[in-house]
Amino acid sequence: MITLKCLQKPTDLRYTSAGALADDLEAYLQGEPVSARSSGLRLLVSRALRETHHAGVLENWGLLWMWHSVALIVLCTCTNWLSWRGVTSPGPYLGIWTIGFGAWAAAFWALRRRGGPITFVEKQVAHVWGASILVSTMLFVVEMLLGLKVLTLSPVLALICGMVFFVKAGILTGMFYIQAAACFLAAVVMPLLPDIGLTVFGVVSGACFFFPGLKYYRQRRGE
Repeated sequence: MITLKCLQKPTDLRYTSAGALADDLEAYLQGEPVSARSSGLRLLVSRALRETHHAGVLENWGLLWMWHSVALIVLCTCTNWLSWRGVTSPGPYLGIWTIGFGAWAAAFWALRRRGGPITFVEKQVAHVWGASILVSTMLFVVEMLLGLKVLTLSPVLALICGMVFFVKAGILTGMFYIQAAACFLAAVVMPLLPDIGLTVFGVVSGACFFFPGLKYYRQRRGE
């Protein structure tokens, strides 16, 4: 444990001084507990929420994520508007999500390509995101096949979004666990507010993309 603590890459996880290391070595020789074995709550939270060495790629997506948040809010608000208008046929909903999300995904990827070479990690994250778009659209098909009222499965959208952020937390930065939790909470709230459920999802998921996007956009600009 002492050796592993010395070998940690993040400086805050290593010994703060040679004296602290000497104290632990002396405690080990005396058969006493060593501080390297202690894992306080603060240390555990710090480890869970820290950035990985891949987090730098988010600087390429900062501005695009802010635009993505706008696209999400507009898409979900339009979907809710159809519901308020009494549209019960799944066709218009499927059309909005297929055409809207498909067009934006194509534009997003084209804009990213203009920003420079795309890394392998970005391709991995893009695959997860692309799968979430496909699954989100397929929910309307599943509703039709099961004979369910349109938007019955809409809370699953928040679960899908939460899952995507959970995956990105492991790849990019543990801070995305917070976004994942927000989306999971939205999935619980949406059935309680059926009239504005999609709008709630749009605002929550939009915020989950906007604020990290703003952070990494400003980071890239050196602000």
